[in-house]
Amino acid sequence: MDIINEISNSIIKASTSFPEDRKRALKKAIGNEEDKNSKWVLKQIYENYEVASEKKLPLCDDTGIPHVIVEMGSERELSGQLISNIYEGIAEGLRNLPARPMAVKGSDNERVSQSAGLFDDAGKMAPAPFIIDTGKDLSTYQREINPDTLNLHFILEGGGPEIRGKTYRVFHKRSYINVLDTAIQWLSESLEKLGCTPSIPSIGIGRTHYEASSLLLKSVAYGNLDNQSEIENYVSGELNKLNIGPLGLGGKTTVLGSFINIGNQRASGVRIVSIRPACFVEPRVATVSL
Repeated sequence: MDIINEISNSIIKASTSFPEDRKRALKKAIGNEEDKNSKWVLKQIYENYEVASEKKLPLCDDTGIPHVIVEMGSERELSGQLISNIYEGIAEGLRNLPARPMAVKGSDNERVSQSAGLFDDAGKMAPAPFIIDTGKDLSTYQREINPDTLNLHFILEGGGPEIRGKTYRVFHKRSYINVLDTAIQWLSESLEKLGCTPSIPSIGIGRTHYEASSLLLKSVAYGNLDNQSEIENYVSGELNKLNIGPLGLGGKTTVLGSFINIGNQRASGVRIVSIRPACFVEPRVATVSL
């Protein structure tokens, strides 16, 4: 197997195609939507999926920041060479897509102020630090990982949802509904400003900011709209009461579903909650099995 080429193709697949569970959810939403303008928007979104997949074109001009989850069994190893191959494969995929050049040049200060310009090379968009998943952490999306498993999950995260996401503490008051309702309130505020609904929002609930964000990312990689939990259906139902609708035009379809991953908790009066609204081309996910 040419690992670099497989990873490159996976980046292109994540950016240009939409999983079948999301397509089915969108078709269902088109059938259920009563607002004429909102139904038309949903049909245009579906057509965008079809054209992007057929022509291998990005679903959105914001081609995103690569994130990687390494799902690894007890008999597999993550070598330095494989890590180098992952970085190279991502860079090649972004170039071949082609992705939008978004990597910022310069020193620490220059990168923050964006005063030294951008790299022309789309492959300079380095991935975020990897997450290693060995299946040992208790969570909603905990997976039973076989000893010989080595899967690389690639997630492309766009800027719009990132600037409207939030990670903060919530006083649980011995009620999980209180925690969920707080997350729903945060998402209500962010979805109103997002613009590119319908969304598939994600929520991670953990002990630290890092853990909550990691749980959220795992839900993005592993979540499936064909298999929604009672909690996920509750969150989706509350958000669809907002009448934000596709592109903010109103209607029944503010979200297509939701992904919620609850991890380990500590003896404390607070829970750390991370939310991310996601736009209608997300989640953008693809997997390479080695």
